[in-house]
Amino acid sequence: MAKPAIFTIDDDPNVLQSIGRDLRREYGGRFRLLQTDSGPSALDAVRQLKLRSEPIALFLVDQRMPEMTGVEFLAEARKIFPDAKRVLLTAYTDIEAAIHAINDVGIDHYLLKPWHPPEERLYPVLDDLLDDWLSAYRAPFEGLRVIGYRWSPASHEIKQFLALNQVPYQWMDVLHSAEAQTLLEQTGLEHPHFPIVIFPDGTVLDNAPASAIAERIGLTMHAQRPFYDLAIIGAGPSGLAAGVYAASEGLRTVLIEKQGPGGQAATSARIENYLGFPVGLSGADLARRATAQARRFGAEILAPVEAVAIRVEGQYRIVTLSDGREISCHALLITTGVTYRMLDVPGVSELTGAGVYYGATMSEAPAYEGQNVFIVGAGNSAGQAAIYFSKHAHQVTLVVRGATLATSMSRYLVDQLDTIENIQVLTKALIVEAHGTDHLEALTIDHNGQRDTLPADVLFVFIGATPPTDWICEVVDCDPQGFILCGAYLQPGSARPPQWPLDRDPYMFETSVPGIFVTGDVRHGSVKRIATAVGEGAMVIQFIHQYLGNL
Repeated sequence: MAKPAIFTIDDDPNVLQSIGRDLRREYGGRFRLLQTDSGPSALDAVRQLKLRSEPIALFLVDQRMPEMTGVEFLAEARKIFPDAKRVLLTAYTDIEAAIHAINDVGIDHYLLKPWHPPEERLYPVLDDLLDDWLSAYRAPFEGLRVIGYRWSPASHEIKQFLALNQVPYQWMDVLHSAEAQTLLEQTGLEHPHFPIVIFPDGTVLDNAPASAIAERIGLTMHAQRPFYDLAIIGAGPSGLAAGVYAASEGLRTVLIEKQGPGGQAATSARIENYLGFPVGLSGADLARRATAQARRFGAEILAPVEAVAIRVEGQYRIVTLSDGREISCHALLITTGVTYRMLDVPGVSELTGAGVYYGATMSEAPAYEGQNVFIVGAGNSAGQAAIYFSKHAHQVTLVVRGATLATSMSRYLVDQLDTIENIQVLTKALIVEAHGTDHLEALTIDHNGQRDTLPADVLFVFIGATPPTDWICEVVDCDPQGFILCGAYLQPGSARPPQWPLDRDPYMFETSVPGIFVTGDVRHGSVKRIATAVGEGAMVIQFIHQYLGNL
């Protein structure tokens, strides 16, 4: 990004040279110094700078110029760069005009010629004005821009992908943003398919899959090695913890993540009961810290990359990816987490991605300013979302099937919910139908046997989770719900499953296949807590070391 500019205009070349020398000495390291000798040529330059999103911090303009006075120039420049500071250079005889210009044009200051010595008569004035400008300055956005519309499921998916991967972006709604419409015209797309992603270099992708965007922005999607000591499927809290401990202890480690590091935990607005963070931290912040820590120790993180199959060949465990590539390892850890359970009521499937969402991306909360937000669920994730959205929404309604939150939600969250005026908790309530044409407009709710249809702008669903393990359960033993069995859970009354090939019991977290381990929410009998998942990820590395040591 170009440095902010100080723009000097004076028709006297000697004055221009002199003030340029003084400005370079004091401000040349922090600002670009631009000069011209006439108002019209300066205006042309100013317009070009505006088109290129290059900021101007301050104008320093002579009053008496032949084609355009300083006041006239500043009046026009103000329309283009309204926040730039404006200083008029005047002779003693022009003081009256300068004073009038303070009110008429909004000039910030006038300086009498000559300004020497600059240390006393020039720099103090400019220092104050520039400090003031810098305090309010917000650099123009130079990252990804995403053009779409609010009720586009594909647009929502891309925004969620970028948020999970900690990629800054600017969202532009084509239905409400004139700038978005202008940019859309400039893309040259005759039949655009949303979302449209515009990269900083001007490259345009329309309706591109997340993988194409990931490659374009430099996310790591290809393994550096064909073989690893440990491969981890899933980069949620448990997988990241395992990656940190494995890599820090010298194991060649790779994590394979379908969406973005952090998993569902990355969408939590505020985690307040995590040890060591007394004021809490967001799930995104936890994911960012853990990801950076794992990479610092040398762990590779591939995202978005989906594992689709596992096979065993002697001492090798081989993971097949969705593009056909394979990664080999001695030890494999499964930490896929769980996926949100679908809300099976009329209208929901048709409106998913268009007002009905599973989980919640907190970065989108400001989009629901002054609106009616509904959340269905009774766990901590639902409570955290309700509290966070209450800061923006007109009304947040938490729909709870049970008679109380006390049995399913941490006490500190229940207490907070009770104190927030625009949060309503409906217990003994069920959503029975969603209504809307191209987006959610209303919900029918059964509350204590009475049905009411209420206006609704958005519904977030947190009604439990299911393990995405159909393909994994073809290789290792799972319970009837699809959670992966390990350790003592493998065989009641015996630590060894029927086909266990080794003359030892399975280690803790080891599945029915030696060398394949499981931790986190996808494990049978797990405690659904972030701290527990992190602890399991750290613990399992001890047993993986033991397994590798006996190969």
